[in-house]
Formats: sequence, C-alpha cells, structure tokens
Amino acid sequence: MAIVTLLESIRSAMYEELNRDSDIVILGEDIGRRGGVFLATDGFIDEFGPNRVIDTPLAESSIVGIALGAALNGIRPIAEIQFADFIWPAINQIVGEASKVHYGTFGQLNAPMVIRTPFGGGVKGGLYHSQSIEVIFSHTPGLKVVLPSTPYDAKGLLKSAIRDENPVIFLEHKHTYRSVKGEVPDSDYTIPIGKADVKLEGNDLTIISYGLMVHYCIQVANSMKKEGVNLEVIDLRSLRPLDIQTIVESVQKTGKCLVVQEDTQAYGIGAEVASSIAELAFEYLDGPVKRLSGPEVPPMPFSPSLENEFMLNEEKIEKSVRDLLDY
Repeated sequence: MAIVTLLESIRSAMYEELNRDSDIVILGEDIGRRGGVFLATDGFIDEFGPNRVIDTPLAESSIVGIALGAALNGIRPIAEIQFADFIWPAINQIVGEASKVHYGTFGQLNAPMVIRTPFGGGVKGGLYHSQSIEVIFSHTPGLKVVLPSTPYDAKGLLKSAIRDENPVIFLEHKHTYRSVKGEVPDSDYTIPIGKADVKLEGNDLTIISYGLMVHYCIQVANSMKKEGVNLEVIDLRSLRPLDIQTIVESVQKTGKCLVVQEDTQAYGIGAEVASSIAELAFEYLDGPVKRLSGPEVPPMPFSPSLENEFMLNEEKIEKSVRDLLDY
C-alpha cells in the first residue's frame, strides 16, 4: 500500500492496463515525447512504443474520431483531451456517434473507449483552462461519466472505465492532481462505475458532492463535528449512471440534503439530485434540498481575486450547512 497523488494513481492505472492488454493504446496531443501536459504518460512511449502511445495533431475531433474508429475495430483506446475546455470540437464524435453505437446497432457493436480530460478551476487557468463540462455529457444516454476525487477511486475507476465495453468520459479535476494524496493498493483492483461512496457517515444532514468539492465538504464536516454536528458526506464518483439508491438511503436517515457543485447551478447535477430526492424521498425531508454552486457567469474569471470569489470554499459550504440545519 503506497501513498500517491491522484495524478500518480491515474498514471499507474494506465501503465498497468497497457501491460495487461496489448489492445490498449493511448492517443492525444503531446502524450508521447512530452509525456503529456501534466506528465501523466511520461516515459510511456519509450516502454510501449509509438504505435501504442500516439502523438496526435491539435485536433480534438480527429483524436476522438480515430479513437472511435479504433474501438469499432478491436482496439481499446484511451483518448486524452489536453483540457476539458477544448473538448467541444469533438462533440459530434462523442455525442453524435460514440454514444449511439451500441444502441444504434441493437447491441451488435460496442465502442470500448475512454476519453480522459482535466477540468475545473482554482488553478488560475482563466477562461479556457478552468471549465466544468460534466453536465453536458451526463445528459447524454449511451455515455458513462466518471469523476473521482481520491487516488484510490481514480485508479479503480479508471481501470473499470478502460475495461468497459462502451464509451466512458473520465473527468479529472486538475486542482486535485498533486494536492490530493492517499493510499492505493499495490494489487490489481477495480471500482464499479455507478456506485457512490459515503466518505463520512452522519445523521444530521447529507452533503452530496463530487471532485474537488468533496474535500472541502469533508473539511467542513470534520470541523463541525467538534460542535456535535454529524454530517454525512457522499462522493458521487459517477455522474452517469447516478447512484440514486445511496442518495435516497442517506436522505431517509438525515432528513436534510445540501448538494455542492463547482459548476454553475442551472440545469446541473445538483438539479438532477434534488429532483430525484423529491420524487423518491420527499416524505423523509425536514427541509428543502438546497444547492450550492458556482455563480451564473459564462467562464471562470482570469483575475485571481475574481476566481477566488467564483470558487466555492469551506466558508461558503459551512454557511449553507448552518442555514439548512436552522431551517
């Protein structure tokens, strides 16, 4: 059992899978000779060669289109989009094509492919390196959307994504790459896609979140525990499929729920969680399901002071928790 960063766990998962299955290839901008912009694939090309670690042009539609074509012909590609903000040129290949393969062929064809991409703010990335894109793909049937927050979850979920028979969007919050560390087993393991994880148990209020925000929620829960307040923190881990059962069981126990997301609020993951609770656990609620989200502005601000205002933090989360507890 080693203590590693989230980025190291992702690198380890890909390395082990490349060794396990010769049909797996990686492709993307600068992922070969340069080892990727975050060095997730550093040294891979020397060990596995340029036929399995493939540098591509700066053309996201081609990266995903080639990956889909390869997946339809017996290869298991891992396509890297350098930053989530640049995934939009590939929207037709993902939403218009890859998501429809299995359904459109009445189950005769599969598209076993993973699209990895770093997303999220808090890193002074400005308008084009900070975007949250999860809700677009979570709305699309035929895709799975995975978003780990810990090294243990990242490795196990990435292995599951690589072994899945159909497309998986694997989102990695870049702020967690090197700031989050945790224990990861040396042995091979997977984590089921579509299963949330209760990070902390409590009975006073449920906090539901994902990605970087999970860590802020845990810090708030640990701080308020000193006051005798016991918060339950759920890490969704998978946004599609969404683990409704774990959510409902928690709300049935606590009676109150706060959903925390870095993304803007309208039409978001929080809305889906809130509506599911209203449909399936309304009679257990002691207050409204509340959402805490980023402000409704198009991009992440470039100014550090404005970015700090945009980003959620422990103070904002704690205030929302206290307001809901007092309801």
